[in-house]
Amino acid sequence: MSTPRPVALPLLPTGVPGLDAVLGGGLPALSFNLISGPPGAGKTTLAHQIMFANASPDRPALYFTVMGEPPLKMLRYQQQLAFFDVARVGASIHFIDLSAFVLEQGLSATLDHMLQQVEALHPSIVIVDSFQAITRTATATESGAFDLQNFTQHLALNLTILQATTFLVGDVLSEQLAHNPALSIADGIIALAQSADRSSVVRKLQVIKSRGQAPMPGLHTFRIDQSGLHVYPRATIALGETARARPLTRGTSGVAGLDRLMGGGIPTGDAVLVSGPSGAGKSVLAAQFIAAGRQAGEPGVIAVFEEHPSEYVRRAQSLGIDLEAMERDGLLKIIYIRPLDLSPDEALYAIRSAVQAIGARRVVIDSLSGFELALAPTFRADFRDSLYRLVGALTGIGITVLMTMEIIQSPGNLRFSPYVISFLADNIILLRYVEIAGQIKKRLAVVKMRNSAHSSALRPYEITAQGMVVRAPLAEQRGQGAAAERAGARSAAYPGLTAEETVVLQALIELGETPADLLARRAGMPEGPGLTAALHRLVGLGYAVRLDTGSDLSYRPVAQSLE
Repeated sequence: MSTPRPVALPLLPTGVPGLDAVLGGGLPALSFNLISGPPGAGKTTLAHQIMFANASPDRPALYFTVMGEPPLKMLRYQQQLAFFDVARVGASIHFIDLSAFVLEQGLSATLDHMLQQVEALHPSIVIVDSFQAITRTATATESGAFDLQNFTQHLALNLTILQATTFLVGDVLSEQLAHNPALSIADGIIALAQSADRSSVVRKLQVIKSRGQAPMPGLHTFRIDQSGLHVYPRATIALGETARARPLTRGTSGVAGLDRLMGGGIPTGDAVLVSGPSGAGKSVLAAQFIAAGRQAGEPGVIAVFEEHPSEYVRRAQSLGIDLEAMERDGLLKIIYIRPLDLSPDEALYAIRSAVQAIGARRVVIDSLSGFELALAPTFRADFRDSLYRLVGALTGIGITVLMTMEIIQSPGNLRFSPYVISFLADNIILLRYVEIAGQIKKRLAVVKMRNSAHSSALRPYEITAQGMVVRAPLAEQRGQGAAAERAGARSAAYPGLTAEETVVLQALIELGETPADLLARRAGMPEGPGLTAALHRLVGLGYAVRLDTGSDLSYRPVAQSLE
């Protein structure tokens, strides 16, 4: 005997971005709902947005006002919002003021009048705003509790029979009204709140009750602007094993020397944390990571928190990375996330929307320090939890995430971040300064890679006109690299070559046979007399050979890498 399938609930769209996802797909049709919240929380705006999203000429909406002020005053403000269509008022949307009925004739006469209007118009949506005005009227009489329960039960029963989806709007969840009958009768309860922390105010929404649905648990951030409410569902990383499966591939970081240190590149779908002090080249590496994605057919998204996108693009352009062209070609989106009182879910929404728009496979968050400063104070205490959900939601669908983090470097202390967030990253790349012979030098190390072999060497690197270039390994540092160079500790790796000639040879060994222009970019030096002289010396000493191939001049290494 087959098990009968449950009857699916027909659902109505709310017209509020993000709210349908929180509700588990939408509002159950013919349900009896409460919209609760303190003054200014957005209750009336939410009710109007739902009403305008569902009302039509054949299934109109009926909006009962019980606020002690004419509907005209309310509409004067509501019509400033984008969803409000004044042409539909009086046609598919009808406003009726019940203030006089409630005050002068009591709940019984008010209920009769409401049902008469419903039977005459056959609305699909019925809204009563505000319900606490009815509650106050009921509690003013000796039989108030009985009258209120009677009113609520009959209203819910009759409107369901008349096939209307109903909303009672008001602050019905306050402590003094905890025994309000509407709470037990309601099929759904949506609570709006404003959370104040120091000078910051954040709006939050919670679905307290939803019969027959599986709403998202917890508090969800929302904003109100000219378009109305926008809900940002609380980020979740609850994915099945199939969704978490990642291809066993690697992608280039955009820096050849770094790829070798990482055992062949960054594993696809990993989270990479690049830590370093100011000026160490974190954003340079991030830009090269995105540019390398273009060559691999992997569109990217850059979330900028600290500087304006135009400045970010200009700085990348100086390194030969044309981010503006990538944007024009639909291979990149740069999003500037600097609103006041930001929530982590808003940031994730912006990143996810950009990812979906271009099918991005790489995401840069530059930087986590700026991200934390952009958060509302109420979210900063849970920064690690927020970051865990944000990164997990992205890497869980196979997106490779590179995050930059500024740290204050101290001698003898390899600190990766000012927070205990190292566990969030699959890979950690540390950029740092060392003092050698009275000069500040840059050094790089891969300090962590999950489930992957990698080099633990501390390598020199430079920020050149072509971006970050990792040089050959050195063994001259003492301790953590803060001491002066040991006298005589470095022997000539390639006898007879200057430091500049050694750099050119190392680049040539990395590339193999290559033309001079590509060699210049890899070596991080301009084409010109300096490069020509270095190549002439390499050929003369037998470290390389020159190949004349028609109009192009190429070079091939003879020496082998000493790494």
